[in-house]
Amino acid sequence: MRLIDEFQHVLSESFADTFSQERSRVRATELALGMLCSYGRRTISRSLCAVGRIHQDWSADYKLFSRSPWETEPLADPVIAEYTQRYPHGPIGVLMDDTKLGKRGRHIPTAFWQRDPLSPPFHLNLLFGLRFMQASLAFPHYREGDFSARGFPIRFVECPAVKKPGKRATPEQQKAYREAIKVQNLSYQGLGVMKELRERFDLLGYFGRRMLSVVDGSLCNRVIFRNLLDRVDIVARCRKDARLCFPAPEGSRRFYGEESFSPEAVRKDKTIPWKNARCYYGGAWHKVRYKEISDVLWQGGAGRRPVRLLVLAPLSYKTSAHSRIYYRQPAYLLTTDLESSARLLLQYYLDRWQIEVNHRDEKDILGVGQAQVWSRKSVPRQPAFVVACYSLLLLAALRCFGPGRTHDFVPLPRWRKKARRPSALDLITLLRKEINERPTNLTPNHNFTQNIALHAYT
Repeated sequence: MRLIDEFQHVLSESFADTFSQERSRVRATELALGMLCSYGRRTISRSLCAVGRIHQDWSADYKLFSRSPWETEPLADPVIAEYTQRYPHGPIGVLMDDTKLGKRGRHIPTAFWQRDPLSPPFHLNLLFGLRFMQASLAFPHYREGDFSARGFPIRFVECPAVKKPGKRATPEQQKAYREAIKVQNLSYQGLGVMKELRERFDLLGYFGRRMLSVVDGSLCNRVIFRNLLDRVDIVARCRKDARLCFPAPEGSRRFYGEESFSPEAVRKDKTIPWKNARCYYGGAWHKVRYKEISDVLWQGGAGRRPVRLLVLAPLSYKTSAHSRIYYRQPAYLLTTDLESSARLLLQYYLDRWQIEVNHRDEKDILGVGQAQVWSRKSVPRQPAFVVACYSLLLLAALRCFGPGRTHDFVPLPRWRKKARRPSALDLITLLRKEINERPTNLTPNHNFTQNIALHAYT
């Protein structure tokens, strides 16, 4: 089966529950193909050039994002269904992280100045742009062979900041701003994404599957750990100097123990033995050393909710076959899952790197955030639409070729001979190749390949 045919089937499966009108589904399908396969900056206008509609009215394509009544949540339902069918047991692993999209337009309503994550450690830089919270399903392909896990995005939700009032604001406006930033920050917005996902899983019929959210240090705080969500567990990377303790002895009037300790102290404590677990990371199976302490209390974060501490020893690696051995930084994890094995939790944490791969593909290859839209609905919708199309393309490739890289793809250059799975560039290259060889009803204009080359830099 060709990738373009399976991609068409996946798009129709996803868009059938999203767009109520047939003309909207056709327009969304054409834009999806144009945004994935076009060259240069991935704007809506360049997508229209790719599908051969340069002499037609373009307003309907922009209105698809600014006026058309559709929601972004059903777009990822085929990905969720595929995950539950392939891996029917265990928790549903959801990787979560926030990302920023740089913008230049001053008329974008939700853009604001924020810290640039690429700033050097010795100097803080600012970035004007949008902030999104992404959630990806961690597909554990290492259960099917010698393949790394892969993240399939299922949510890309905008997380704007509360606009600060000006110097002439009244005391009431300033007070309302101080109250708003307490409940409309990134932590509460991430908690809202978790809650919406849990409700979506229940709506699709997965009541018995627990949800395991793997987050980084920005979501390791009291907002996430103290707001209990039904059938949702957290695995978060915490600070090495977090203040932890054990419960007070029975019969004491205290709840928290008097003696406190930090995760760094646990790592250095020679009386606590190291344990070993076999986990897949970096394209190979590794013996991971860790320490585990149960029934831990985090007074400043989880409060009276018991958590579990996992200390991961630094992993060794080499930059080349004959280089010296280097070590990564140790990791300190806090989790609300008190029943699952430590190996399972550590494996999900190591799989979290795949959401960073998603961010790179979305920004560098697909140009998420480059579309020039400033309508209040279009600003969050258009990036979420492109991310959903990227996830559906990964799903189509998984159904066609499995998790590995087969001979159906274009031969690799000499410096990439050891690639075991297709990259996003491999999938897009194969899409262009198949469309060039034999057009489908996805591309009614038979000059699609010529169009994307002709209008690559217009």
